[in-house]
Amino acid sequence: MPDLRPVFFVIGLMASAMGLLMFVPMGVDLLYGDQSWQAFAISGVIVTLVGGALATATYTPKPDLRARGAFVLTVFSWIVLAVLAALPFLLDPVRLSLTDALFEATSGITTTGSTILTGLDDMPKGILLWRAMLQWIGGIGIIVTAMAILPMLGIGGMQLFRLESSDVGEKILPRAQSIALTIALIYLGLTVACASAYMWTGMSGFDAYAHAMTTIATGGYSTSDASMGGFMDDGADIVCMIFMVLGALPFGMYMLMVRRGQFGAPLRDPQVRAFIFVITMLSLLVMVGLIASGAQDSELGLLHSLRLSAFNTISIITGTGYATADYMTWGTLAIGAFFFFMFIGGCAGSTACSIKIFRYQVAMEAMRAYLFRMPRPHSIAPMRYGGRPLPDTVVYSVLGYFFLFFITVAVTAGALSAMGLDPVTAWSGAGSAVANVGPGLGEIIGPSGTYQDLPNAAKWVLLSAMIVGRLEIVTALVVVTPSFWRA
Repeated sequence: MPDLRPVFFVIGLMASAMGLLMFVPMGVDLLYGDQSWQAFAISGVIVTLVGGALATATYTPKPDLRARGAFVLTVFSWIVLAVLAALPFLLDPVRLSLTDALFEATSGITTTGSTILTGLDDMPKGILLWRAMLQWIGGIGIIVTAMAILPMLGIGGMQLFRLESSDVGEKILPRAQSIALTIALIYLGLTVACASAYMWTGMSGFDAYAHAMTTIATGGYSTSDASMGGFMDDGADIVCMIFMVLGALPFGMYMLMVRRGQFGAPLRDPQVRAFIFVITMLSLLVMVGLIASGAQDSELGLLHSLRLSAFNTISIITGTGYATADYMTWGTLAIGAFFFFMFIGGCAGSTACSIKIFRYQVAMEAMRAYLFRMPRPHSIAPMRYGGRPLPDTVVYSVLGYFFLFFITVAVTAGALSAMGLDPVTAWSGAGSAVANVGPGLGEIIGPSGTYQDLPNAAKWVLLSAMIVGRLEIVTALVVVTPSFWRA
């Protein structure tokens, strides 16, 4: 069994940091005169003390976190932080049930964006800020995991994005700390820039920073029941589109630009080029469907149709989940398209979710090589990605991820169907949870609905799927394998 003291030490530090962050929404509630401040005060004290006690009890002068420990840390950190983050929802005057509190917190920390809350426009500011903060914390956690840990563990083809050559036996913790510091500065800079742009469109300072945190994290929690549709009159949706795309680009690219001055990095990255091409073409496709359906008022013009189509397409592909319209009224072409958009995702090493562009590129390259060799059994068809040789281990890892991803979606949908949910709700809810997208399809969980009316058992299935999807599926399966825990 791996030595878990470094794992619990790091989780204790994370919990303490989360506890201290709870005092921020407490201060906001006090400023606005909301009674929710007591929930955050109590939660902050409890979580900080529990985290501090755990870190103290498992302290090691030089924590040595290697591959097996990294697997455990990756899984348990997301679960523990989701549970602790639910405490304010339980103690707040809104008095969510345990299931609903865990669902909302898990959806937030995994940046899924599915919600059970309504009446957001009149909700205490502290709760709204806490939801945004959870997604912002989850967003940077996703990037660090994707850039510093998963590549070294060979998860789902992520080894393709090692920042430098290294052995999987290398100490992971110091490496993650170094990467996290640079990412944090870039992440903070993008958030401030996004908030400033929102305020320029007329948003209040509170709304601007709350939406900036959930936009850069591609999470999608809003301060309004109308989502981004409540702010688009002055162009906030255009700002949102720009920063959703920026959040879905690889942060390794930003590191090259900031630390090495390689400002041409976006043009050289094959997944960035493919991602921009995909969102452009699919936005135009949805616009055609919208116009053909007649759901769009012809007097608003072609440009407005493109604006609606592009926003909602980018939002679903990146896994953000904001909405500016109820696309369930846009006709069967658009509805079918949005279901498949859930399974695209952004770039590796970004805050975006789902399968991600690079895996499709690797799979297509593998298919090209396979078709080339079929009539020429003795020929050599080397596979390449971005000008570099593509190792067989990466290809196998990517293809295995595809299989596990869709099996997980199917199993989740089957479980939801067994609970009496209709096929549209079951399949779109399963896809949305595993891909960490947020809204589903249908009248219940579509862009104009919430997950509140689902049975509690369905919410537990979905929040579990959110965690598994956020862990890139393979990580969660490895940790529950009995052989993993044998010496």
